[in-house]
Amino acid sequence: MKERIIGIDIARALAVIGMIIVNFKIVLGENGLSWVKSLAGVLDGKAAATFVVLAGVGLALMTNSALRTHDSQQLKRTRKRIAKRALFLFIVGLSYITIWPADILHFYGLYMLVMLLLLSSSDKVLLISAFLPILIYPFLLGFWDYEKAWDFETLHYLDFWTFNGFLRNLFFNGFHPVIPWTSFMIFGFWFGKQDLKSDKFIKKAFWSSSIAFVFIQFLSYATISFISGGNEQTASELVDIIGTNPMPPFPMYMFNGMAISIAILSACILLGKRFSTNRVLLALNKTGQLALTFYVAHVIIGMGIIEAINPEKMGNYPIEFSVAYALLFSILCVFFANYLLKSRENGPLEWIMKRIIG
Repeated sequence: MKERIIGIDIARALAVIGMIIVNFKIVLGENGLSWVKSLAGVLDGKAAATFVVLAGVGLALMTNSALRTHDSQQLKRTRKRIAKRALFLFIVGLSYITIWPADILHFYGLYMLVMLLLLSSSDKVLLISAFLPILIYPFLLGFWDYEKAWDFETLHYLDFWTFNGFLRNLFFNGFHPVIPWTSFMIFGFWFGKQDLKSDKFIKKAFWSSSIAFVFIQFLSYATISFISGGNEQTASELVDIIGTNPMPPFPMYMFNGMAISIAILSACILLGKRFSTNRVLLALNKTGQLALTFYVAHVIIGMGIIEAINPEKMGNYPIEFSVAYALLFSILCVFFANYLLKSRENGPLEWIMKRIIG
């Protein structure tokens, strides 16, 4: 059995915890102390981007052996597994989208199907394929209306269950549209093909991505401040175009998401190596292995409990409660993962997926 890089699962755990915080504050409520809102707001779009980049890394680790040995039969089997996994995630995501419209799993399944076309591609082709959708996306807005079918007050998509609405949401203006979000998975796949066991490469990746993240944040802020000249309305309009918010997913956000994802992953790989016996890191490692289970559970169980207690107050809880509850739920996930994996190899959903795809 191949040695597992624990830093990847640690990063996956952090990404899931980040998504739990972001989603809980959106659904439960996010008004309250400005500093708490600002801290939680840093995670907006970043945690989900990291989650998708990590999926690309995972696909690379699945295929690296077959690609290096030019084993066509092994690669064929891997393609089938990826296709089955993509279909499974697509169906799981759609199955509960009526209660969680911001689901990422059904998008995730489409990203994986796109990846099937690129599994044997060179590093150069992968990077071009990762950057091209990001650069094309702003031009698409000249042809299609990004706000079409959206009620941004309630985050409700009006014609989701129509043929045109479903495709529009899926590929262009949903929460995580295939164009350009597939770029995160392609970039993660490229990164996963590199030598992740080389400290030199990982350290270089960490510093490069960290500097890129800080530079993009500064460039975005400075450009908005300069062009707006202090006019709040102009600044608000510019944030959508050259800010680092995930909706709409303009290039500044996409490149920023890639940078922070690689910085987090690289840091986790280095920490996992250096402190391989640290109890906190080992606990997060186990948690990351149940990422799929916890992603679904945070909606069905986490949000469901609060809605069952007081459905009228949903969306009106203070940000302090939303973040505190998200952290409590995350801690419980960590304990559950470590308890469950003492006697089992997989989480509930991971087990089901493994049984289906083989």
